[in-house]
Amino acid sequence: MIDLTRRQALLLTLATGLPLFAGSGRARAQSAAQKVTVALDWTVNTNHIGLFVARDKGFYSEAGLEVGILPYSDAGAGTLVANRVADFGINGTISLFTQKAAGADLKGVYAVVQSETGRVVFNAARSEIKSPRNLDGLTYGGFGSAWENALIGTIIRHDGGKGNFETVTLGTSAYEALANGSVDFTLEVSTWEGVDAELKGIKQRSFVYADYGVPDEHTTLISSSEAYLEANPKPAAAFVQATRRGYQFAVDHREEAAALLVAANKDTLTNPALIEASLKMLVDGHYLRSQSGAIGTMDTAKMEAIGDYLFASGILRDANGKVLTQRPDFAKYFSNSALG
Repeated sequence: MIDLTRRQALLLTLATGLPLFAGSGRARAQSAAQKVTVALDWTVNTNHIGLFVARDKGFYSEAGLEVGILPYSDAGAGTLVANRVADFGINGTISLFTQKAAGADLKGVYAVVQSETGRVVFNAARSEIKSPRNLDGLTYGGFGSAWENALIGTIIRHDGGKGNFETVTLGTSAYEALANGSVDFTLEVSTWEGVDAELKGIKQRSFVYADYGVPDEHTTLISSSEAYLEANPKPAAAFVQATRRGYQFAVDHREEAAALLVAANKDTLTNPALIEASLKMLVDGHYLRSQSGAIGTMDTAKMEAIGDYLFASGILRDANGKVLTQRPDFAKYFSNSALG
């Protein structure tokens, strides 16, 4: 989704992730705790809520961990993890696959969301856009990744169009450009930008990727490195399981979790209504926990399908930038073993 796009556009300059601990009666002594770091993929938002809940409700300290939440940097969470600057990082499925294919030491360990949160979006007043094939010849406000071109082309062609469109790379300015009509369509995260637009009274219509030939995906994952997982199996499992407790709490106690996230990031999250509405959508839409009850688990078929799509689309490249000609073993790209 927009992991390769909007999340590269802004550097968070305020570090909001200094580790906090619940009461000492529930936690092990800080001096004995295993230090773990997790890097964010973007400015603090509801995708990160399980981390802050686990930290501030004491789930990490109960698991014997001292967890530092690192703010987003222009290096990217995947790069920080692969280079052992951070032990874990939030990143997108697409970035995991592209970086792993290029030789990065990464492995998915937790699915933050259970299905795709991205969508193609345009202004509701554009009555001439009835289906994706009507996007042919229009101008797309983009973010500069090969994934976007493949994605949009597939969606248009699946609907009977040619897949021809103009691209203007704008980064997060794409949303303003869409609102004022400078571009015809863009991509957005329905659970964040989509919710924000609705709160502002902006009328939009959209197309869901999976309805038009693009495999559904988990969109947002937590990844680690093979090196860290092999050297620290117990702390890694403790972190992943405590993180799942955090996301589970957010699903079961939505209002308290939203208030906690805002309280932990007062300087960054200045619109509590957006946090509350976004989390409501994540919960009610079965993104954080699927209808079958899955939370954190990466679906093997889903991961293999998106990997096959990326491979067939020529998006996966090796360390030299050459398109892969042999399908990777995608089973090595992720593991649910740390979930217990």
